[in-house]
Amino acid sequence: MEVLDQFKLDGQVAVVTGGGKGIGRGIVLSLAQAGADVAVAARNEAEIAAVAAEVEALGRRAIAVPTDVTEADQLSRLAERCVAELGALTIWVSNAGGLPDATPRYLTRTPADRFDAQIALNLTSVWQGAVIATEHMSENGGVIINISSRAAMGPQLKNGPYGASKAAVNSLTSTLAVELAPGIRVNAVAPGPIPTENFIESTHLDPAENPQLAKQLGIPLGRLGRDVDIGAAVVFMASPAASWITGQCLYVTGGL
Repeated sequence: MEVLDQFKLDGQVAVVTGGGKGIGRGIVLSLAQAGADVAVAARNEAEIAAVAAEVEALGRRAIAVPTDVTEADQLSRLAERCVAELGALTIWVSNAGGLPDATPRYLTRTPADRFDAQIALNLTSVWQGAVIATEHMSENGGVIINISSRAAMGPQLKNGPYGASKAAVNSLTSTLAVELAPGIRVNAVAPGPIPTENFIESTHLDPAENPQLAKQLGIPLGRLGRDVDIGAAVVFMASPAASWITGQCLYVTGGL
């Protein structure tokens, strides 16, 4: 097999949660460009329908499945529809996440209900998604990719609940990889600063207003990330090129 052929995803069927915009949309389109059919999931039906149409314009099949990842029954329905309408489920990408109310907090100033909401969105949904995905993957196995964050590394002053939830995703990923080997590979991809709508809303950092933002954040490679940076990393982790990689977290951060 030629080396570039190892990055192809022809015949694969992926689920991407949080796929209606930002990083999720970039992941969906990257997987489709690599050859996969995609079930696009998020709460906003109009957004996922638009992304599914973009996938179809690339010559791949797509379905849009409205999904709240904090509801286990909706995750189950997502997997069932993927298999029923696209014929299989071979790649599961847990991308949905963030700050439930776009408000960073100190750990010591976080109300219990807000902490629980953060864990439900960023951790519990990832665990439930992985369990559900494995129930629908065939004996030939599959790939689970969890979207973590640079915030999983080290202390996160003023954003403790989020950082803790993403660090837990990394732990979850490494343990699932051992439990599900050899048939199913489980890895994580951790983005650095990418100026999505959610990033700007929660951090109040907008490169359109501050062209020097990447420098001020100390990013060694000198620019903020793009959704395609994460999409490319997910394609790699999902592809045969990564067939001997499991239990790892790939930090895509510009060196931060």
